[in-house]
Amino acid sequence: MIRVLLADDEGMIRSALAALLRLEPDIEVVAECTDGEEALEAALRLEPDVCLLDLEMPGMDGVEVASKVTRAVATRCVVVTRHARPGVLRRALSSGVSGFLPKSRGADEVAAVIRRVAAGGRYVDPEIAADALSDERSPLTDRELDVLRAGRRGETTGQIARRLSLAPGTVRNHVSAILGKLGVATRQQAVLVAEERGWL
Repeated sequence: MIRVLLADDEGMIRSALAALLRLEPDIEVVAECTDGEEALEAALRLEPDVCLLDLEMPGMDGVEVASKVTRAVATRCVVVTRHARPGVLRRALSSGVSGFLPKSRGADEVAAVIRRVAAGGRYVDPEIAADALSDERSPLTDRELDVLRAGRRGETTGQIARRLSLAPGTVRNHVSAILGKLGVATRQQAVLVAEERGWL
């Protein structure tokens, strides 16, 4: 049996997918989680074979959860998303994610991806992969992206500085560079641009 953890903050989608996967003879759903924190705790406790993680969850997103899980246990992770942005695919693959697919896929396709990943393979939806190859590169440095990521929910300069172990002045300099490169007036506008283009 392939032991699977599901995490999605949309209850109807989560319970429907769990019900459909339970019909598969070789898949056992061992946990259904409503957010990233719950998924991380359950994955570390249960060590499922595969975690199927929604990208857009409150708190930690699916890629953040996958990054922490794959560093701690032998679980493999698949990220599913409604809005498959190419930059997110790059971030997911660099975080140790083994599969990436849109929510528009049927339960039978999801089950096939789970089997493939559980057997040690990888899967990236072909359309997302094609978009990723043609997508524009971010003009922001890795550190500037870190600053945006740390402040994407409106954190103060001081909070960002503490989280990244930087001086507040350094954070302000990075924000100034980000605003100049993206041609926007505020940090929140910069976050929106970076999210839309899949850089975060």
